[in-house]
Amino acid sequence: MIEPNKLEKTSFLSCFDMTTKEVIHILELAKNLKNKNLTINRNGKVLGLIFDKSSTRTRVSFQVAMSRLGGTTIDLNPNTSQIGRGEPIKDTARVLSRYCDVLAIRTFKQSVLEEYAKWATIPVINALTDFEHPCQALADFFTIKEEFGELKGKVISYIGDGNNVANSLIICGALLEVEIRIACPKGYEPNSVLVNKAIEISENKNFLKITNDPLIGISGANVLYTDVWSSMGEENQKEKKDNDFKGFTIDRDLVNKAAKDAIILHCLPAYRDKEITDEVIESKNSRIFEQAENRMHVQQALLSCLLP
Repeated sequence: MIEPNKLEKTSFLSCFDMTTKEVIHILELAKNLKNKNLTINRNGKVLGLIFDKSSTRTRVSFQVAMSRLGGTTIDLNPNTSQIGRGEPIKDTARVLSRYCDVLAIRTFKQSVLEEYAKWATIPVINALTDFEHPCQALADFFTIKEEFGELKGKVISYIGDGNNVANSLIICGALLEVEIRIACPKGYEPNSVLVNKAIEISENKNFLKITNDPLIGISGANVLYTDVWSSMGEENQKEKKDNDFKGFTIDRDLVNKAAKDAIILHCLPAYRDKEITDEVIESKNSRIFEQAENRMHVQQALLSCLLP
């Protein structure tokens, strides 16, 4: 019977924090948890949630995951705590380390997350920053593995903004030998430093392709993936982005150019008929709601490996 293995790093701030072996282990744990072939007990453990950004799936999936481990969750809303009144992170992190057993933080800057991890004496999990969305990527690859059985050699075409979701997909693709294609308008490419680092850790130096033509990015792909064009905090850029991203909507015509058994993913929330059509979301190719459910299973597996 598979059992949770302690991760090499005490916190999960980035997909770079995991080895290939650790990612595969998390996915296998998630599979067994989802299929009810495994029960993991973390009775008495407490997860603290610090969310500077609004959330539905991330918040609920973490709360349910912790509950299924037998633990409890405290929602540390910055608007109703001293966090929102400017208490230094180094003070908050050290105090919460004495109350909680793990923190999941959803914020804007990656540097804020890293500051929490610097001062905390408990594991810190990246529940989303502007730079990465690593828990989402784990759920994405779990969903793909669930569908196809194998990950190696598969092609994921991500059509949209080279944002935090794209960044985490790139890193996991490097670790798992999955070809990643990013199709985005000029000027919206993924972070170049992250791209170079991902190529360094990949055995296949040609695993990543970045193009400004969605037709090139999508041809023969096994997975078509998109996200909102304007992320939280980019509301003032919405009109410009909507204009810049014309032609990057995943519609039936684009789907027909992918592999016949291609699946559709979207990390939600979706703006139907903008980055993806309503028809495609509701099509037989869609695995969007399985993907959303899998957040819970993957995060339960992750928590079980981070908690003693």
